[in-house]
Amino acid sequence: MAESRSKKHGKVRKTLVSILVILLVLCGLALIFNEQIKSFVVNHISTTALNKPISSSKPKKGQFDYDAVRPVDTKDVAKAATSNAAGSIGKIAIPDVGIHLPVFYGLAQSNLMRGAGTMKQNETMGEEGNYCLAGHHMEDNSILFGPLANIGVGAKVYLTDGKNVYTYKVTLKKVVNEDQVQWLNDVPGQKLLTLVTCSSGTPGVKTRIIVRGELQQVQSANKSTLKVFDK
Repeated sequence: MAESRSKKHGKVRKTLVSILVILLVLCGLALIFNEQIKSFVVNHISTTALNKPISSSKPKKGQFDYDAVRPVDTKDVAKAATSNAAGSIGKIAIPDVGIHLPVFYGLAQSNLMRGAGTMKQNETMGEEGNYCLAGHHMEDNSILFGPLANIGVGAKVYLTDGKNVYTYKVTLKKVVNEDQVQWLNDVPGQKLLTLVTCSSGTPGVKTRIIVRGELQQVQSANKSTLKVFDK
């Protein structure tokens, strides 16, 4: 009887040890592949958002505090993957570097996890002024705004609000300190586009990539002109 009880305890102990080992292995794998998992999920939710229709109206509220923007972490990814955030107000495409993203109103983390976010409250695509967009640069340089590191002067950038397609030509690419916010200012008489991201996917980096473009063409949005936004 005592021997039977001892054997039973031994089996339970072995089972618990096995479960513990499996959990430790899974935790180790999660730590090793954490960045790959984040990149996969972010790419999935941004592609899903890109394929949804552009919202017919702009949200009433938006977050425009540059200092509140923070690197992407695992909690952000999990939250973004399960949230039902507001729809996009447009799309951006840069075929030369493989960027195809939705555009959202404001710099909320939920927006920047899925695409690009507008940096000023009252900016309008294709109008006189400086239309500014920000996006994350993750360790995977192929997603979100990471490919801006490879863009060259002369590249075409396409924006749409669902009504028109606006074509900009890149005239400048520059790495600046994070406090050089003058690049967001309007320039009288010019129709500009400014794209901003961190200079690398390393958390805490203090420099930013600035990509400046000038409006070249405005076309009506139709099946033909919207093809450029397909991923």
